[in-house]
Amino acid sequence: MPEPYLSVVIPAYNEALRVGSTLEKVQQYLQTRNYETELILVDDGSSDDTPQILEEARHQFSGMRVLRNEPNRGKGYSVRRGVLEARGQLVLFTDADLSAPIEEANKLIAVAESEQADAVVGSRALERRLIGVRQPLYRDLSGRVFNVLVRAFTGLKLRDTQCGFKLFRRATTRRAFELQRVERFGFDPELLFLIRRLGGKVLEVPVRWNDNPATKVHFLRDSTRMFLDLVLLRWRALTGKYRA
Repeated sequence: MPEPYLSVVIPAYNEALRVGSTLEKVQQYLQTRNYETELILVDDGSSDDTPQILEEARHQFSGMRVLRNEPNRGKGYSVRRGVLEARGQLVLFTDADLSAPIEEANKLIAVAESEQADAVVGSRALERRLIGVRQPLYRDLSGRVFNVLVRAFTGLKLRDTQCGFKLFRRATTRRAFELQRVERFGFDPELLFLIRRLGGKVLEVPVRWNDNPATKVHFLRDSTRMFLDLVLLRWRALTGKYRA
Protein backbone atom coordinates (compact mmCIF):
# COMPACT_ATOMS: atom_id res chain seq x y z
CA MET A 1 0.00 0.00 0.00
CA PRO A 2 1.61 3.33 -1.05
CA GLU A 3 2.47 5.88 1.61
CA PRO A 4 -0.12 8.71 1.73
CA TYR A 5 1.05 12.19 0.89
CA LEU A 6 -1.59 13.72 3.19
CA SER A 7 -3.11 12.41 6.42
CA VAL A 8 -6.04 14.25 8.02
CA VAL A 9 -6.46 13.84 11.78
CA ILE A 10 -9.74 14.81 13.45
CA PRO A 11 -10.23 14.56 17.24
CA ALA A 12 -13.86 13.99 18.21
CA TYR A 13 -15.58 14.11 21.59
CA ASN A 14 -19.37 13.78 21.71
CA GLU A 15 -19.70 14.99 18.12
CA ALA A 16 -22.69 12.86 17.11
CA LEU A 17 -24.69 15.85 15.84
CA ARG A 18 -22.08 17.01 13.32
CA VAL A 19 -19.40 14.39 12.74
CA GLY A 20 -21.37 12.72 9.93
CA SER A 21 -21.53 15.94 7.93
CA THR A 22 -17.86 16.63 8.67
CA LEU A 23 -16.81 13.22 7.38
CA GLU A 24 -18.74 13.71 4.14
CA LYS A 25 -17.11 17.10 3.49
CA VAL A 26 -13.62 15.83 4.29
CA GLN A 27 -14.05 12.72 2.14
CA GLN A 28 -15.33 14.79 -0.78
CA TYR A 29 -12.24 16.98 -0.49
CA LEU A 30 -9.83 14.04 -0.25
CA GLN A 31 -11.38 12.33 -3.27
CA THR A 32 -10.44 15.32 -5.44
CA ARG A 33 -6.75 15.10 -4.54
CA ASN A 34 -4.34 13.64 -7.11
CA TYR A 35 -2.24 11.96 -4.42
CA GLU A 36 -2.73 9.26 -1.79
CA THR A 37 -4.56 10.33 1.37
CA GLU A 38 -5.82 8.89 4.64
CA LEU A 39 -8.31 10.01 7.28
CA ILE A 40 -7.87 9.31 10.99
CA LEU A 41 -10.66 9.94 13.50
CA VAL A 42 -9.71 9.89 17.16
CA ASP A 43 -12.76 9.30 19.34
CA ASP A 44 -11.83 10.77 22.71
CA GLY A 45 -13.98 8.52 24.90
CA SER A 46 -17.31 9.86 23.61
CA SER A 47 -20.41 8.98 25.64
CA ASP A 48 -22.97 9.79 22.92
CA ASP A 49 -23.52 8.06 19.54
CA THR A 50 -20.18 9.19 18.10
CA PRO A 51 -18.57 5.70 18.30
CA GLN A 52 -21.43 4.08 16.41
CA ILE A 53 -21.44 6.79 13.73
CA LEU A 54 -17.69 6.44 13.24
CA GLU A 55 -17.88 2.66 13.03
CA GLU A 56 -20.53 2.89 10.31
CA ALA A 57 -18.52 5.52 8.45
CA ARG A 58 -15.37 3.40 8.61
CA HIS A 59 -17.07 0.80 6.41
CA GLN A 60 -18.43 3.46 4.09
CA PHE A 61 -15.29 5.53 3.45
CA SER A 62 -12.08 3.99 2.16
CA GLY A 63 -8.80 5.06 3.70
CA MET A 64 -10.39 5.91 7.05
CA ARG A 65 -9.21 4.69 10.44
CA VAL A 66 -10.85 5.12 13.83
CA LEU A 67 -8.87 5.25 17.07
CA ARG A 68 -10.57 5.35 20.46
CA ASN A 69 -9.35 6.72 23.76
CA GLU A 70 -10.78 5.10 26.86
CA PRO A 71 -11.51 7.07 28.96
CA ASN A 72 -11.56 10.67 27.72
CA ARG A 73 -8.01 12.05 27.60
CA GLY A 74 -8.31 15.48 26.00
CA LYS A 75 -7.87 17.21 22.66
CA GLY A 76 -4.08 17.49 22.93
CA TYR A 77 -3.70 13.80 23.65
CA SER A 78 -6.04 12.90 20.79
CA VAL A 79 -4.20 15.05 18.24
CA ARG A 80 -0.87 13.66 19.43
CA ARG A 81 -2.09 10.08 19.12
CA GLY A 82 -3.56 10.65 15.67
CA VAL A 83 -0.43 12.32 14.32
CA LEU A 84 1.86 9.63 15.72
CA GLU A 85 -0.34 6.99 14.06
CA ALA A 86 -0.42 8.85 10.71
CA ARG A 87 1.58 7.65 7.70
CA GLY A 88 1.35 10.71 5.45
CA GLN A 89 4.28 12.94 4.55
CA LEU A 90 2.09 15.87 5.60
CA VAL A 91 -0.44 15.66 8.45
CA LEU A 92 -3.34 18.07 8.75
CA PHE A 93 -5.11 18.47 12.07
CA THR A 94 -8.59 19.98 11.92
CA ASP A 95 -11.34 20.44 14.48
CA ALA A 96 -14.44 18.29 14.07
CA ASP A 97 -16.66 21.33 13.52
CA LEU A 98 -14.67 22.45 10.44
CA SER A 99 -14.71 26.06 11.61
CA ALA A 100 -11.97 26.46 9.02
CA PRO A 101 -13.36 24.86 5.83
CA ILE A 102 -11.39 21.79 4.77
CA GLU A 103 -10.59 23.44 1.42
CA GLU A 104 -8.38 25.93 3.27
CA ALA A 105 -5.90 23.05 3.58
CA ASN A 106 -4.77 23.96 0.06
CA LYS A 107 -3.25 27.18 1.43
CA LEU A 108 -1.32 25.36 4.15
CA ILE A 109 -0.05 22.66 1.79
CA ALA A 110 1.07 25.26 -0.75
CA VAL A 111 3.12 27.10 1.89
CA ALA A 112 4.58 23.87 3.27
CA GLU A 113 5.74 22.95 -0.23
CA SER A 114 6.98 26.35 -1.40
CA GLU A 115 8.66 27.37 1.87
CA GLN A 116 9.71 23.90 3.06
CA ALA A 117 7.99 24.63 6.35
CA ASP A 118 7.80 22.02 9.09
CA ALA A 119 4.55 23.40 10.53
CA VAL A 120 1.99 25.72 8.95
CA VAL A 121 -0.50 27.29 11.33
CA GLY A 122 -3.94 28.40 10.19
CA SER A 123 -4.54 31.87 11.62
CA ARG A 124 -7.64 33.92 12.33
CA ALA A 125 -5.62 36.96 13.37
CA LEU A 126 -3.60 37.75 10.24
CA GLU A 127 -6.62 38.74 8.13
CA ARG A 128 -9.69 39.19 10.30
CA ARG A 129 -11.79 40.04 7.26
CA LEU A 130 -11.75 36.31 6.48
CA ILE A 131 -13.75 35.62 9.65
CA GLY A 132 -17.40 35.07 8.76
CA VAL A 133 -19.12 34.37 12.10
CA ARG A 134 -17.16 35.99 14.91
CA GLN A 135 -16.70 34.80 18.48
CA PRO A 136 -18.45 36.58 21.35
CA LEU A 137 -16.47 39.65 22.34
CA TYR A 138 -15.31 38.21 25.68
CA ARG A 139 -13.82 35.15 23.95
CA ASP A 140 -12.13 37.28 21.31
CA LEU A 141 -10.55 39.53 23.93
CA SER A 142 -9.44 36.60 26.09
CA GLY A 143 -7.87 35.02 23.02
CA ARG A 144 -5.84 38.16 22.37
CA VAL A 145 -4.69 38.27 25.98
CA PHE A 146 -3.73 34.60 25.82
CA ASN A 147 -1.68 35.25 22.69
CA VAL A 148 0.29 37.95 24.53
CA LEU A 149 1.02 35.39 27.27
CA VAL A 150 2.02 32.76 24.71
CA ARG A 151 4.52 35.17 23.17
CA ALA A 152 5.94 36.03 26.58
CA PHE A 153 6.28 32.43 27.81
CA THR A 154 7.40 30.75 24.55
CA GLY A 155 9.04 33.40 22.39
CA LEU A 156 6.77 32.42 19.50
CA LYS A 157 5.88 35.33 17.22
CA LEU A 158 2.65 33.79 15.98
CA ARG A 159 -0.53 35.87 16.10
CA ASP A 160 -2.85 32.90 16.65
CA THR A 161 -1.78 29.55 18.09
CA GLN A 162 -5.28 28.31 18.97
CA CYS A 163 -6.99 27.93 15.61
CA GLY A 164 -7.80 24.23 15.19
CA PHE A 165 -6.30 23.96 11.72
CA LYS A 166 -2.61 23.10 11.41
CA LEU A 167 -0.35 21.20 9.01
CA PHE A 168 2.79 19.30 10.01
CA ARG A 169 5.64 17.67 8.11
CA ARG A 170 5.58 14.29 9.80
CA ALA A 171 9.26 13.36 9.53
CA THR A 172 10.57 16.60 11.05
CA THR A 173 7.93 17.19 13.73
CA ARG A 174 7.45 13.68 15.10
CA ARG A 175 9.94 14.24 17.92
CA ALA A 176 8.00 17.31 19.10
CA PHE A 177 4.82 15.23 19.33
CA GLU A 178 6.69 12.57 21.28
CA LEU A 179 7.85 15.21 23.78
CA GLN A 180 4.43 16.88 24.06
CA ARG A 181 3.02 16.72 27.59
CA VAL A 182 -0.14 18.88 27.53
CA GLU A 183 -3.20 16.70 26.91
CA ARG A 184 -6.02 19.23 26.81
CA PHE A 185 -6.79 22.53 25.08
CA GLY A 186 -3.48 24.21 25.91
CA PHE A 187 -1.38 21.82 23.81
CA ASP A 188 -0.88 24.08 20.77
CA PRO A 189 1.69 26.53 22.24
CA GLU A 190 3.71 23.67 23.73
CA LEU A 191 3.76 21.75 20.47
CA LEU A 192 4.73 24.76 18.33
CA PHE A 193 7.35 25.76 20.92
CA LEU A 194 8.88 22.28 20.72
CA ILE A 195 8.90 22.24 16.92
CA ARG A 196 10.74 25.53 16.82
CA ARG A 197 13.05 24.52 19.70
CA LEU A 198 14.05 21.43 17.69
CA GLY A 199 14.97 23.61 14.71
CA GLY A 200 11.70 23.45 12.80
CA LYS A 201 10.36 26.20 10.56
CA VAL A 202 6.91 27.38 11.71
CA LEU A 203 4.84 29.68 9.47
CA GLU A 204 1.41 31.26 9.85
CA VAL A 205 -1.22 31.52 7.09
CA PRO A 206 -4.57 33.38 7.19
CA VAL A 207 -7.60 31.11 6.73
CA ARG A 208 -11.34 31.53 6.43
CA TRP A 209 -13.04 30.74 9.73
CA ASN A 210 -16.50 30.78 11.32
CA ASP A 211 -17.18 30.51 15.03
CA ASN A 212 -19.22 27.54 16.15
CA PRO A 213 -21.14 28.29 19.36
CA ALA A 214 -21.17 24.58 20.29
CA THR A 215 -17.57 24.78 21.46
CA LYS A 216 -16.28 22.25 23.99
CA VAL A 217 -14.08 24.88 25.68
CA HIS A 218 -15.31 25.88 29.14
CA PHE A 219 -14.32 29.54 29.38
CA LEU A 220 -13.17 29.87 33.00
CA ARG A 221 -12.02 26.32 33.72
CA ASP A 222 -10.10 25.78 30.50
CA SER A 223 -8.66 29.30 30.39
CA THR A 224 -7.15 28.69 33.83
CA ARG A 225 -5.75 25.31 32.75
CA MET A 226 -4.24 26.82 29.61
CA PHE A 227 -2.47 29.51 31.63
CA LEU A 228 -1.10 26.88 34.02
CA ASP A 229 0.06 24.84 31.01
CA LEU A 230 2.10 27.84 29.85
CA VAL A 231 3.70 28.13 33.30
CA LEU A 232 4.54 24.40 33.27
CA LEU A 233 5.91 24.68 29.73
CA ARG A 234 8.34 27.38 30.86
CA TRP A 235 9.33 25.31 33.90
CA ARG A 236 9.97 22.17 31.81
CA ALA A 237 12.06 24.16 29.34
CA LEU A 238 14.14 25.79 32.09
CA THR A 239 14.72 22.54 33.98
CA GLY A 240 15.55 20.43 30.93
CA LYS A 241 12.50 18.18 31.20
CA TYR A 242 11.97 18.20 27.41
CA ARG A 243 15.34 16.47 26.96
CA ALA A 244 14.16 13.43 28.91
